[in-house]
Amino acid sequence: MCLLAQVSRASYYRHLEEVAPDEAEMAIRVVIQEVVLTHRRRYGYRRVSADLRRRGMILNHKRVLRIMREDNLLAIRYRKFILTTDSQHDCPVYLNLAARMTVTGVNQLWVADITYIRLRAEFVFLAVVLDRYSRKAIGWALDRSLSAKVAMSALQQAIDRRQPPPGVVHHSDRGTQYASADYISILQANHMTPSMSRPANPYDNAACESFMKTLKQEEIYCNQYADYNELSAHLEDFLDTYYNRQRLHSALGYQTPEEFEHAATAPASGAAPQAAAMKYFAPKDQKQSSQEPPGPIPTAAGTGPPP
Repeated sequence: MCLLAQVSRASYYRHLEEVAPDEAEMAIRVVIQEVVLTHRRRYGYRRVSADLRRRGMILNHKRVLRIMREDNLLAIRYRKFILTTDSQHDCPVYLNLAARMTVTGVNQLWVADITYIRLRAEFVFLAVVLDRYSRKAIGWALDRSLSAKVAMSALQQAIDRRQPPPGVVHHSDRGTQYASADYISILQANHMTPSMSRPANPYDNAACESFMKTLKQEEIYCNQYADYNELSAHLEDFLDTYYNRQRLHSALGYQTPEEFEHAATAPASGAAPQAAAMKYFAPKDQKQSSQEPPGPIPTAAGTGPPP
């Protein structure tokens, strides 16, 4: 064949290597495509790499990124920011306890937030409650009205599902929904302690803000919902089935919230369960006085040594 085509044997074999795909490479591409499409392009290359490790395939994350980029399998991402919290009200606000807590188990700190979702003909509002330790969505509610009712429904669902022990700290922003008397009464009836973020500071509730970003980017912005009922069905499938039981969470060591909770609550041999710890911040003046050497004492006439 080479003689008839007037092609050298070296050129023939070189061409064969270029056009014939490597079987191992093709097998890797097939598995990566399966992982990406199973999670509906919600996974980036880091989570795909972690999923492959769980399947026994050890691949460098840079190689996974290259294959995903070549096969157009990169995750779909959007960035949007909408301010929905109204903290201008006369309801009482509570001390930020979440910033002082070191959480060591489930049902110690719950975090809550509300976001809005735009449909074709209306705006609807979603309230969620997460367990801060495992990032698991334990309660959620959807409503057409931005009232305390939607937040109360999400909280009640979380209470019914978890049956929390007394002393759980509930953290939220200072919105009217969470500061209302009806909402606080539910917390007090279940022996829960309210905690609220500082004004205009979303970092105090970073875990819930991160969850909302994940929800928007991996579910809401990737779909066009016909109506309220279709959105509700999609949210139930995403929160209860996918997010809690299938999606690998980087902050949990690439485990699902369900797996992380199961490992945390499994009885360890001879190990006693740890309670949440609380740290107290020293006053600013006290910190400065402990770090700086004492200076001259001010007097009525100015600054100088004491008489």
